[in-house]
Amino acid sequence: MKKKKRAQVPFRLNILFFVVFLLFSALILRLGVVQIVYGEDYRKEAERTEDEIVSTPVPRGKIYDRYHQVIVDNIPRKAITYTRSKTTTPEDTLKAARKLAQYIDKPVDKVTERDMKDYWILTRKEKAEKKVSKAERKKLEQQGLSQKEIDKKVYELTLKRITPADLAEITKKELEIIAIKHEMDSGYALTPQTVKNDHVTDKEYAVVSEHLEELPGVNTTVDWDRHYVYGNTFRSVLGNVTKDGEGIPRERIDYFLARDYSRNDRVGKSYLEAQFEDVLHGKKAKIKNVVDKSGNVTSIEQIYNGERGKDLVLTIDIELQKQVEKIIEEEIMATKRKGRSPLLDRAFVVMMNPKTGEVLTMAGKLLTKDEHGKTQFVDYAIGNITSAYAMGSAVKGAMVLTGFQTGVLHPNTYIVDEPLYIKGTPPKKSWQTMGTINELTALQRSSNVYMFKTAIAIGGGKYRPHRSLSVNPEAFTTIRKYFSQFGLGVKTGIDLPNELSGFQGKATGAGLLLDLAIGQYDMYTPMQMAQYVSTIANGGYRMKPQIVKEIRKATDNAKELGPIVQRFEPVVLNRIDMKTEYIKRVQEGFRRVMQMPKGTAYAYFANAPYKPAGKTGTAEAFYDGPIQSRRNDPTYNLTLVGYAPYNNPEVAFAVVVPWATQGESDGINDRIGRRILDAYFKLKAERAKGNIANNTTSGNTETNTEEMNNN
Repeated sequence: MKKKKRAQVPFRLNILFFVVFLLFSALILRLGVVQIVYGEDYRKEAERTEDEIVSTPVPRGKIYDRYHQVIVDNIPRKAITYTRSKTTTPEDTLKAARKLAQYIDKPVDKVTERDMKDYWILTRKEKAEKKVSKAERKKLEQQGLSQKEIDKKVYELTLKRITPADLAEITKKELEIIAIKHEMDSGYALTPQTVKNDHVTDKEYAVVSEHLEELPGVNTTVDWDRHYVYGNTFRSVLGNVTKDGEGIPRERIDYFLARDYSRNDRVGKSYLEAQFEDVLHGKKAKIKNVVDKSGNVTSIEQIYNGERGKDLVLTIDIELQKQVEKIIEEEIMATKRKGRSPLLDRAFVVMMNPKTGEVLTMAGKLLTKDEHGKTQFVDYAIGNITSAYAMGSAVKGAMVLTGFQTGVLHPNTYIVDEPLYIKGTPPKKSWQTMGTINELTALQRSSNVYMFKTAIAIGGGKYRPHRSLSVNPEAFTTIRKYFSQFGLGVKTGIDLPNELSGFQGKATGAGLLLDLAIGQYDMYTPMQMAQYVSTIANGGYRMKPQIVKEIRKATDNAKELGPIVQRFEPVVLNRIDMKTEYIKRVQEGFRRVMQMPKGTAYAYFANAPYKPAGKTGTAEAFYDGPIQSRRNDPTYNLTLVGYAPYNNPEVAFAVVVPWATQGESDGINDRIGRRILDAYFKLKAERAKGNIANNTTSGNTETNTEEMNNN
């Protein structure tokens, strides 16, 4: 029994040893495979020390009008990019540029003399070395400079000594290589640089894609162009985006870099594109560059696809905008073709909802000449908030209300309209003597004298024929304080940058106070005039003008808008400090201007079915435009403000036509006013009938100026 037991022990040990042998054999075999078969791969993996995360741009958000017509879109375009590593040398870039030049055509218009010199030094090293003698190099060494400083000075001397004859050695094909290398060298390491994204052909895109393995750092991708669907329409307000190679504006570089922008990103640089950059820019895609210890990129992995910028929905009615711009152009051209008003070169129109402040139309046109001397219209819609003019009698509604509020007038106050003879000044009078009138007739027929006498009373003065007139200078402050409640002389608060508050005269003489009372001293913007008349139309609420209605989340469905992220509600800036009774008197006066005989706009609006109300204006002015030789020539600013219907206003407007010639172009303000209201109500009726199809067809309105050029 004992012998049998002892015999079993060695057998079990043998089995155990055999199992251990098999395990060690498997381990050795695995180590051999790892070292021999995958050793090189694992060695490279071990040398990888860091991941570089790079952000790449995504398409910007779209911009829509109030009826969801696309105004600004993105157009995809093929692009060829180059990403250099931290260790890429100029020789490496040159090699890649030479290879890429075999597959694409690259314009050379951006190649600079410095680019050519750098290329000449890089490709003609022996000749370049001879540009700086050994003695000169030794002299630099004796100055105690570091090797880096010596190399820099030698390079600078070499650049200076490269002659035109040296540069003439560079061939046309080499220029193309230089152009490609110029793009490759721009920007920063590990950040894709656009080599070509303009007119990349299908063949170029395909050939480069096929040869990516032999083009280290080169890639084919899709870039985006900003597309302004309606061309020149509303263009100055939409703003601009920086171009390729322009990068972020230098003056705002710290702001953008702190928000994860790259220096070569395209960003909004003016007006809506800039004002809503944070909304339109979107969330950038994230790319992981895996680099080894030497800084070479070993693999690229997209870890986040990014998110297109959010969309803006504007308050603007783009169809109405197009028609209003066309009306402005046609009316200016009609005047110019007759040889009238030689200095007239611009006009402005603002239309808004007086109850909400939503701007429906913000139009401005400027007549200029192109580089060939041909007459053309350019968009100047932004001039509605960046330029100011004396507005004339259109402000008389604010003056009457100021008279009420200061107590010098009461509803139905009668004043004698007669010429005023003030010592030392020409007679100050209305355009016709009107006799004894109240404030309603004063507005209806546009009495200057009624406003003069109201201002004199506010200033504590007393008019005596042929004697000097003295008023308290505080009257200027008083009138301006009440005017500001309507938005005259203060910023309207519109959601656009660079808004002008207007201009106030500095002197405080009695005669100037009378000029202030009839809109011929201080200057206001067209947008201020629209806000002012809206305040009267809605019963005394100064509404903030708004261009942007909503911000919406981006969606991939081109036919649908995304959900609302933010809606901009109407904002009441202030309620004017005046009785409702007072406002109703001015509203009645404005109604009479357009709907009763002897009203200054009756001839143009008497038969208007939408029953408008408003106030005309004519201000004596001096030309201050681009023609230097005509500066300070006397002209007239023709204006019109109004709203409709008078008893339930849904649209308010301001028309401003500076630097016209009274008599020759008299009525251009009224003609524009009538036509824009007609256009508004016609569009409204067509929409109600479903006659206006939703589409995004470009509708750039260009009035033919060929006839003028031939005259």
